[in-house]
Amino acid sequence: MADPYLIRVAGELADAALADQAASGDIKIVDQIGEILGASSQTLEEAFLTAVRVRRAEARARAMLEQRKANNYAEGPKPKAAPLQGVNTPAEEEAASPDAPEPPAEPKAPSPNAPRRVSR
Repeated sequence: MADPYLIRVAGELADAALADQAASGDIKIVDQIGEILGASSQTLEEAFLTAVRVRRAEARARAMLEQRKANNYAEGPKPKAAPLQGVNTPAEEEAASPDAPEPPAEPKAPSPNAPRRVSR
């Protein structure tokens, strides 16, 4: 189990960083604080980044629940991917879909360095 002090400090720093980001619009503040923490304590850096991710995920989930409530619990749009986390293009998503057809396999020519089978 993680040290309660570590969790408390990481949570306080995450709250402060996200509040600073919201007030200033500086989206790099979380990364900058993570770098500062990582220079001295990788454990605190990981706890801080985890706390930030948890708070962002919570905000997205609460927004979705509020939207569903506002729409009288009707089917709403699918949740969007988290920002700045490698969002795929629609073509990449289609290719990664389990229902997407696999591209036809091209026959491979034998390598010139491959060993030859000799029949005797």
